[in-house]
Amino acid sequence: MNFRLGRHREEPEINLIPLIDVLLVILIFLMVTTTYSRFAELQINLPTADANKPEERANQINVAVDGQSQYMVNRSAVPFRSPDGFAQELKRAAGGAPDPVIIINADAAATHQSVINVMEAARIAGYSRITFTTQAGKK
Repeated sequence: MNFRLGRHREEPEINLIPLIDVLLVILIFLMVTTTYSRFAELQINLPTADANKPEERANQINVAVDGQSQYMVNRSAVPFRSPDGFAQELKRAAGGAPDPVIIINADAAATHQSVINVMEAARIAGYSRITFTTQAGKK
């Protein structure tokens, strides 16, 4: 016997409204608990150096760079055209010394690229001993 003859079968359906409510609550929870970091600028205080004046060495090359990217090697002006050309100037200033110390005197207004140019030329010339001069700090 079939008692369901007059009834038609109802299709099951998924109600999406409670699902949307739950997802909205999860989204609000995540938005409230998330922290957002914002980096405006790096605050850097450069250190000063207190050291004794180093003794003069026979095998050192003084390279000066000013704020207008003009270069001097041992107090004589040298134009910078390329790192390879400047490496030849460093070799000429070394005068056959095996591994001279390259002392970079960079002005505070000198660009970072100017200093990197000197370091790249020293690398090309095969000189690995590089140092920088600093200003003594106020006490």
